[in-house]
Amino acid sequence: MASTINTPFVRSAAEPEVPVKPSPAVDTEILAAIAPETLEDSYVYVHCYFENESEEMLIRIWRTTYLVDRDTGSRSSLVHAENISYAPMWTAIPRVGTYNFLLIFSALPKACTMFDLVEEVPQPGGFHIQNIARNQQDVYHVDI
Repeated sequence: MASTINTPFVRSAAEPEVPVKPSPAVDTEILAAIAPETLEDSYVYVHCYFENESEEMLIRIWRTTYLVDRDTGSRSSLVHAENISYAPMWTAIPRVGTYNFLLIFSALPKACTMFDLVEEVPQPGGFHIQNIARNQQDVYHVDI
C-alpha cells in the first residue's frame, strides 16, 4: 500500500514568480465626500411573483412593458428580464406554486412618487399593477 507524504511546495528556480495584484487602498474620506445621489443606480428592479394554480402553465413578458409615472405619464422601458421569456417565446412553469422573475427598467423620473407597472399587449391578458409607491432603493416586489 502506498502512503502519501505531505511535503511543502517548493518552487523551482525555473518557475516564474506568480504576479500578485495588490489590493487597492480605500480612502474613507474620499468615499464620505461623494454625494449619495451620484451613486444611485439608474435602474428600477421589480421582483414579480406569479401564483401558479395549475400544472404546466406558460408565461412570458412583452417588451412593451413599462413603469408609468402616475403624475406625468413618463414611461420607463423594460431593459432586461430574468427567469421569464420575451414574447413570442414562452416559459414553462412545470408545477403548482409561486414562480418568480425579475424585470429591470430604466430609471424613473426623480420627482416620481407613485407609478404603475403596465404590460401593453395586442391581445387580452396584459397585466396592470397600479399605485406602486416609490422607495429610495427602487427595488419592488409585486404579485402578478
